[in-house]
Amino acid sequence: MEVLMFVVHDPEAEPYVAEEDDMHAWGAEVERRGVWIAGDRLRPAEFARTVRVRGDEAFVTDGPFTESKEWIAGFDVLEVRDLDEAIEIAAKHPMARFGRIELRRAWPLSEGFER
Repeated sequence: MEVLMFVVHDPEAEPYVAEEDDMHAWGAEVERRGVWIAGDRLRPAEFARTVRVRGDEAFVTDGPFTESKEWIAGFDVLEVRDLDEAIEIAAKHPMARFGRIELRRAWPLSEGFER
């Protein structure tokens, strides 16, 4: 099952401590397990653009659409057995402590739109 893991900056999390950020160890583990498909950091929200189309006109605004102190800082795409494995992997990510991890199962277009 394919899972998208959002790495979220959360101002209410523990303060970031670079010496305790073991991102390389986490990356090595998911590589070794063969579950990591892709991932990267994302630039901060001030570099974002939101695009909406209303009628025939495209509207572009700076930043994320919502006013929030939280923002998506990165992402990973995992191919895991089940949600339990995804949770176990996410719990080991450094940003689970210094931020927050959101997991979303991919919903392939081939499955239609029924929930």
